[in-house]
Amino acid sequence: MTPADIDEFFRRLAAADPEPASELEYRDPYTLLVAVVLSAQATDAGVNKATRRLFHAASTPVAMVALGEAAVREHIKTIGLFNTKARNVIALSEILVREHGGEVPRDREALEALPGVGRKTANVVLNVAFGEPTIAVDTHIFRVSNRTGLAPGRTPDAVERALLACVPERWRLHAHHWLILHGRYVCKARRPDCPTCPVRDLCAYPEKTPAKAHGPMGGSDSR
Repeated sequence: MTPADIDEFFRRLAAADPEPASELEYRDPYTLLVAVVLSAQATDAGVNKATRRLFHAASTPVAMVALGEAAVREHIKTIGLFNTKARNVIALSEILVREHGGEVPRDREALEALPGVGRKTANVVLNVAFGEPTIAVDTHIFRVSNRTGLAPGRTPDAVERALLACVPERWRLHAHHWLILHGRYVCKARRPDCPTCPVRDLCAYPEKTPAKAHGPMGGSDSR
């Protein structure tokens, strides 16, 4: 895409959803951090179902440590990798209490030093909790960036670098959410919904899905 195409790409996504937001439920930077750690290889809906119970029982690092790993595990047992995730939630909570006064640090290096926190999770926390113009590349953003030709790359890190280089500054704060939501609901993995896509004419994907056929009375031919 040309710079003008990229600007128009985000202008249209912004027009459709001016204030995009995370679909994870959270109360503050700490509960956001925990929710994002739990979201690896899990759906936001599944994580939200688990964290409603978990955050009712413990919503601060001190309370989480007091709750204990076994109880955390019981609360999140419906999501994938719950044993490892419970261990990481307790460990990162202990570090936050011991080294950061119980607060989530606004610092990439400190965030990535926490158990279960990689670059993607740190980017989400910096963006959503602290308003930093970071772009966390998940599977949806990776797919959309490559499929559309917006920011091709062979790895998530390569796509992140390409996005940071090409996304205009005025769109960068919300780019992460616009791309995730576009990938989740329109530019889907198995069958992208190209007929309803607001940026289809800017997209380089050669195998766009056609509109569904309709019968003579305006109804769908499939019965």
